[in-house]
Amino acid sequence: MIEKATTTIPTVTADQLAKLRQLMPHVFGENGKLDFDKFQACLGNQLDSQPERFNFSWAGKQQAIKLLQIPSRATLVPAIAESVNYDTTHNLFIEGDNLEVLKLLFKSYFEQVKMIYLDPPYNTGNDFVYPDNYQDPLEIYLKLSGQMDSQGNLLTSNSNSSGRFHSAWLSMMYPRLLFARQLLRDDGVIFISIDDNEAANLRLLMNEIFGEENFIATIIWERAYSPVNLKKHFSESHDYIFCYAKNLDNLSCNGLLRDDEATERYKNPDNDARGVWKSTDLSVGPVVANKIYEIITPTGRVVLPPEGRCWIYTKQRFEEMLADNRIWFGETGNNVPSVKKFLSEVKNVVTPMTIWKYSEVGHSQDAAQKLKALFEGKSFFNYPKSVELIKRMLQLYTDEKSIVLDLFAGSCTTAQAVLELNREDGGHRQFICVQLPEPCPLSSEAFKAGYGTVAEVGKERIRRVIKRMTTADPELPQVSPHDTAMDMGFRVFKLVASHFKQWHMSPEITPTAYIDQMALFIDPLIEGWQVEPVIYELALKEGYPLTSKFTIAPHQHHLIYQVSHPDGESKFHVCLDERVDLKLIAELGLGEGDIFICRDQAIDDTMATNIALQCHLKVL
Repeated sequence: MIEKATTTIPTVTADQLAKLRQLMPHVFGENGKLDFDKFQACLGNQLDSQPERFNFSWAGKQQAIKLLQIPSRATLVPAIAESVNYDTTHNLFIEGDNLEVLKLLFKSYFEQVKMIYLDPPYNTGNDFVYPDNYQDPLEIYLKLSGQMDSQGNLLTSNSNSSGRFHSAWLSMMYPRLLFARQLLRDDGVIFISIDDNEAANLRLLMNEIFGEENFIATIIWERAYSPVNLKKHFSESHDYIFCYAKNLDNLSCNGLLRDDEATERYKNPDNDARGVWKSTDLSVGPVVANKIYEIITPTGRVVLPPEGRCWIYTKQRFEEMLADNRIWFGETGNNVPSVKKFLSEVKNVVTPMTIWKYSEVGHSQDAAQKLKALFEGKSFFNYPKSVELIKRMLQLYTDEKSIVLDLFAGSCTTAQAVLELNREDGGHRQFICVQLPEPCPLSSEAFKAGYGTVAEVGKERIRRVIKRMTTADPELPQVSPHDTAMDMGFRVFKLVASHFKQWHMSPEITPTAYIDQMALFIDPLIEGWQVEPVIYELALKEGYPLTSKFTIAPHQHHLIYQVSHPDGESKFHVCLDERVDLKLIAELGLGEGDIFICRDQAIDDTMATNIALQCHLKVL
């Protein structure tokens, strides 16, 4: 079998249309495009034909949707020198625009991520907003690092004097959230931090993309512990964290381990042989007729349930509970009755509440001080998220082998949280942190310390955390540098333009220009290409994750790479030499089902036919 090797990533739209074509092939015309009239006819009365209905829209929404239909012209290349334990780690740090990165991860990580955490720009008017050029997103990214004025101010901030202040932010968030949803497992969950500037709009946006039925909770994080007295009206001390499921029916919560404070509430004043217990209310609302009856206390007092409530149990069940010494009337025997709840009979986990206090998960000032200490007294971030905050999210919804994605990684708090929690519970969670190389202002302490971008600060934080966890530092959970069970590393990848030539044609193309364009594709690879980056791009676009293993297959006359999927079940061989010997296939021992990729110009038609009889041949 002979086919063209995959050199592009499918868009979300193309993927959705492909699935629709499988379900309803009859609604597609001869040209392969969707026939909307047929589609409408098939749906019949399922179509919403009401002239007025709720709709969430903003200026630029259609252009934002178009971003989903633009295939990525980029790829990711490894930066081995900036990585730690590159050959053995499964953790990833990707430097680049997160929309382009999401498009590139779409095929390899589709429905593989258990938890996503997002800490996007809050759109305060001064913070950074990712610029989306609807014609060429990659080009705007490649020019991004120089977008500063002489004073070091970002030229891409979303000024609140803009006529499209909220719209620009929503247009930035929409395609990223939609792509992110595609990567979530069906039992996955997403947390996203925000403040009052965009909370209302973000909630509507999340409802549209994830579905209001998949909303879980709005969490209040107490991020500050002291008031700012310079504020005119209120000193804001909290952030919101919206939590949504990919599919709420499939999502389960691990709960929080019961702490010492909760356990200390259990006592045993009557020396019950079943151990410590605490009393819980015997009444409940609303009223159920057969659960209203008189209860006589040991002192002879008659008790009825409070107005508008009834007892939890029927009278018969109450008598059984009383006989089993599970009803408590207080030490004097005259109190309103309550139910004895034994610690030995309750789960070791508790249901989380929606207010997360700084005493439990830390606050931003403390997080900033700890980050400052990590960088030996240098202060780079004013309001980072606390490690304990992210760890709580991980504890609630991840298992020991979960993939965790952070698209606005910043100082990489998520990476540190994953590393620490893995050490604490023996897990093997993997993090994927994505950060734009946003320039540090020239006047910032980070820039003065030699860090030109936020991405550089994030990478250095992960390195320092790993170093501290492998040395005798009491501030972090420890791990031996010889403990191979613990993943103490990360691979760095960077977003660059594709190594494959791109088709650039306008509708007014002339015959001469067409011939010139076709001449560029005699060899599909760009000038100056290098073997390993091209193979990484091939692997990514074949659907292999960035943690795939690359090995050189020993051969006397050819440079051959074997790319192996982490699952151990899939692999392919690739040779990018200018000519390929037919005997190579036999020498590699390739057979039916094995994939071999080479350049089209490296083999003639006869050789291609012979190779295709022996294995699955793909050509560039």
